[in-house]
Amino acid sequence: FKAALCNVLLNLKELGCNPLAQTGRSKLQNQRASLNQQIIKQMRMRAGAENLLKATSNNKVRDMVLLELSYVNANLQRLMEQLEGLNSSVEVYQNVHGSVSIPLIPLGLKETKDVDFTGPFKDFILEHYSEDGASYQDEIDDLMDLRKQACRTPSRNDAGVELLSNYFSQLSLLESRFYSPNRQMGIFFTWYDSFTGVPVCQQNMSLEKASVLFNIGALYTQIGTRSDRQTRTGLEEAITAFQRSSGVLHHLKETFTHTPSYDMSPAMLSMLIKMMLAQVQECLFEKLALPGIRNEFFNLIRMAQEAAKVGEVYDQVHQSMIQMPIKDNVPFFWSTMAQVKTQHYRSLAHYFISTALLDHQINPSDDEDKQEKALSQLYDAMPDGRSPLDILRQKDERRHIGKAHLKRAIIGQEEALRIQGLCRHLRKLDMLNNILQASHKRSLSKFEQYDNEDEFTDYMDAPDIISKTEQKAEMEVPASIKVKVKDIFHRLGPLSVFSAKQRWTAPRTVRLKLEDRDLGFTLKGDAPVQIQSLDPLCYAAEDGLKEGDYLVAVGDTDCKWMGVSDVMKLLKDVDEEGIDIKVVSMMDSSTKSATYSGGLPKTYSMICLAFDDDDKNPKGRKVTKKMSFLSWGVKNKHKSASTLSLPTADYSGALPIHKPCPTFPSSYNDSALY
Repeated sequence: FKAALCNVLLNLKELGCNPLAQTGRSKLQNQRASLNQQIIKQMRMRAGAENLLKATSNNKVRDMVLLELSYVNANLQRLMEQLEGLNSSVEVYQNVHGSVSIPLIPLGLKETKDVDFTGPFKDFILEHYSEDGASYQDEIDDLMDLRKQACRTPSRNDAGVELLSNYFSQLSLLESRFYSPNRQMGIFFTWYDSFTGVPVCQQNMSLEKASVLFNIGALYTQIGTRSDRQTRTGLEEAITAFQRSSGVLHHLKETFTHTPSYDMSPAMLSMLIKMMLAQVQECLFEKLALPGIRNEFFNLIRMAQEAAKVGEVYDQVHQSMIQMPIKDNVPFFWSTMAQVKTQHYRSLAHYFISTALLDHQINPSDDEDKQEKALSQLYDAMPDGRSPLDILRQKDERRHIGKAHLKRAIIGQEEALRIQGLCRHLRKLDMLNNILQASHKRSLSKFEQYDNEDEFTDYMDAPDIISKTEQKAEMEVPASIKVKVKDIFHRLGPLSVFSAKQRWTAPRTVRLKLEDRDLGFTLKGDAPVQIQSLDPLCYAAEDGLKEGDYLVAVGDTDCKWMGVSDVMKLLKDVDEEGIDIKVVSMMDSSTKSATYSGGLPKTYSMICLAFDDDDKNPKGRKVTKKMSFLSWGVKNKHKSASTLSLPTADYSGALPIHKPCPTFPSSYNDSALY
């Protein structure tokens, strides 16, 4: 038993989920699920108390209800603060070897309730597809297992992303299979807001698809934060993960514009996209700095502008976070972290410029024109109207402006430390505090090195540094959200034909008999094949076969996925006793099944199907001399242009051979893979 259990868990891990994992991340997710349940309980109590308050006029009852409401609201506030604490627990998601890197912010996965598809899907299969819903129990179980694995316990790696993507792709197929525009399935999807824990419940499949997309983006952020940013490979992995996360969130924003959950509102998604791209820009800067920053003039100028770019994008993120109503839903930890990073990277930029001006002088071998151009592109306006060349040539000017930049670096780093102290969750991040303290001490040491006289209070204000980057952070929509999967309900038939939008008759059993080596019709199209050029006087027509019917079974063999060639193999041995086939007819009048679209691809006659290989010239057999409907249909395929089905009236008279036979387009050739 233990060996079997180990094999099951190993298979689940390979599939991208681990339900028994007790990592810090899984424990946080379990706490999130528990908090969501407590929040919904308190919200129900509050709704009941508010309704009672509106309904009663008894002052004593009103006082009791108001007291109860105060308790409920206090509990809700406490639970919201605990949920904010979970969203602030970024240290759990960081790489264990990345203790010298500034923490990145991941997104937590949205939580959901289990969904039972069994009853509604079985009923729909019986009512719409006229098949026994119980025979699809295995497919329904597979779907429910896939949802549970994908939405509850996805692994924090590419396998977990693939698992979520597979489920997302299945949802589009399910929507086409089971969700008719004219009826509700009675299946309710419940998802909890990632920031507030407020539940949203809908029958609409769009909520399910949007929430799964959100979780794909969230999982990419967790992969990015887990990457080892002390290596080039790890940084590239983090960059790719955050780019894909922003691409998924952008796709979510553009595709699902009316989601009722606030964490997926356009305003919130826009802020999240900016935050992911800011973290991409931060990783790009770390990638440049990974080999070490050479104390060389042009390299310092370049790194200063790169650092200024990181500070600029984080400032944009912070400005988005403090806008209402985002401010009320975003964790305070996030906005303060964005503010800290804005100050930190701007201070780094000023430190690099001060080092370039203080540590380097123009030598005869230096390219003055190149240095002048680099310095002139550093500011919108030169300090105190000085020319770049004067600053470079005059040692006092270089020193004066260099110390002004150093002053701004020290002030910015002190501000970053002050802001960090405002948030209790930020104060717990020792690695962040160590990095900020080290940067501040380095700037103070540099200042003491050049502080030969008391001129600190006489410094000019250093101008802002123009940001510039060699590689701008860009979104990347991963191909994983459009992954091809095999339809779980593949047995229902090709989706292009057997979908919820189409209306069908129940399968009819028709007896086929060979008459003068002719079954009386031709087949056309890919899976499933259609009946065309039907002889209204043949035995099959008299037994109920109609022009345009789709052939779904021959004998006991299901042939919804068979093309013409495969069906012909099943029919070639039909003898005088005949064989039963099952067909269905489309009921929608707006369908294109009876419209000729030109040509008859893959159209075959049923003549001579019963011939043996050694009986190719049956001279002694009596053959009727009348023109076969089947032969007529093939010979005149380019002339047929009717859009009407053959009449269902009784043909007791002569057959109107000269009337064109109706034909049907071969448009149903979709594969089972999407």
